[in-house]
Amino acid sequence: MARGRAGRVWAVAAATLALLVTGAPATAAAAPRQATPQQAQPAPLPAGLEEIRAAEAVELYGDPAIRPMDERRTSLISLGDSEISGEGVGTYEPGTDGPDNWCHRSPDAAIHRTGIDADVTYNVACSGASTRNVRIGGTPQYADELVQSDSLAIKARNTRLEMVLLVVGANDDLQFGPVMTDCVVRWFTFQGPCAPKYDPGWQDRIDGLVPKVSATVGDLRTVMRDAGYADADYDLVVMSYPSPIGPDIYDNPRYPGKLPGGCTGYTSDSRWGRDSAVPRFQEGIRSAALQSGATYLDASRLFHGHEVCMESPFARGLYVDVTNPFPPDANSVRQSFHPNYRGHGAFASCLTQLAASGLRQASCADFDGAGEPRLHPGAWDDAFVPLRGAATGTCLDADGNASANGTAVRGWDCHGGRNQDWWHDADSGHVYTELTHDRCWDVPGGRYEPGTGLALWNCHTGENQRFVRAEGTLRPAAARQLCVTLGSATGRARLQPCDGSAAQRFS
Repeated sequence: MARGRAGRVWAVAAATLALLVTGAPATAAAAPRQATPQQAQPAPLPAGLEEIRAAEAVELYGDPAIRPMDERRTSLISLGDSEISGEGVGTYEPGTDGPDNWCHRSPDAAIHRTGIDADVTYNVACSGASTRNVRIGGTPQYADELVQSDSLAIKARNTRLEMVLLVVGANDDLQFGPVMTDCVVRWFTFQGPCAPKYDPGWQDRIDGLVPKVSATVGDLRTVMRDAGYADADYDLVVMSYPSPIGPDIYDNPRYPGKLPGGCTGYTSDSRWGRDSAVPRFQEGIRSAALQSGATYLDASRLFHGHEVCMESPFARGLYVDVTNPFPPDANSVRQSFHPNYRGHGAFASCLTQLAASGLRQASCADFDGAGEPRLHPGAWDDAFVPLRGAATGTCLDADGNASANGTAVRGWDCHGGRNQDWWHDADSGHVYTELTHDRCWDVPGGRYEPGTGLALWNCHTGENQRFVRAEGTLRPAAARQLCVTLGSATGRARLQPCDGSAAQRFS
């Protein structure tokens, strides 16, 4: 195990939220890493950085020397922004919780909680960071902070880094924090949804950040090479961002309400965030990772079913820190809509599984709602496909582009939307909708009878959500004499006795 380790809510939130600052198919497994990497001579550091390095070496080993690689303590490091620094967890390292430094690094951040065998773990990520705070020659965020690549250079010389984790991009062209802030403020002030305002230019923002993230990965490679590492000596992982909000909050049997639960905002904006904004953001981060040769971890679906106001949320909702001086400022609400303790535990589980897998590209999600993430080879983009009826030429569709419990599965003209893409997990038998990893095909009440219509429901381990594929058909695992049947172009998908007809074949 790795070691080291909202009363006037309306008024406060409305006044302060506007200030919030946030802070390819599956590839082959990576080549095995050398147990003791061949050390090249590290390039000298600038005098100021060398002084810091030497002092850290004394703390680690008792003297300032740079040791041979096989004599060093092993380590892991995370770089980037608030998503991975620990913002939202609520417990922070001294000196990073204001008033002059708001990096909000948590001792409970993911990098400190993996099951990867390492002697030391480092978190140099900082809330609000953009790529310019990470890159070589970049800008420190606070007077007592280093540029993150400089911190990496020091750690790489004093320890043997096994994993370098990068989560960055949200604070570049995308400006995800200010967008989220505006969406919430518009709800409080009855201005109407924010999606129509931001959606038209969303892709342009993503296109602008991709080369910056890619260049940042390149800089981290340079830092590691200058420190004496070959590229195969360590894992350089780029992870995407999960959506903290979703539209299915009313399905939560203990739904607290938007204000008490902190899921403040229009439900249509939550749908846009989950179904469009975050998926396109993920595609951009994936592109940057693949362009730069980094290992890619798709976490875009990891919080599905665990969004704010859902069961066992992985993210903190709207939160106003009343311990800050009045009137509140940006730092009073900066923890809002960030991964909480459980969220960082989910990140840590995914990273642990990734390190053990040897995969260069993988995805992670909670497959059955139990809060136990599982790794999937490749990116989710490649897993979900349409199911076109051989008789009708139409596609199976989550009715009305919805994913609430009870949503009918029916036929509709094929249009390429996410509500028409599905993934059949052969291991569990689940058929997931691309809208959310929290909803699966379900035989309501386990009624294995002719005419029973399929619906979406919370994914679970029950038999009535297990399906098998056979000869182009989809059948309940517990009643294989019945086949999913699309009797008309836009009719509901129903169970009928298998008869070999085209109405029961999908491709």
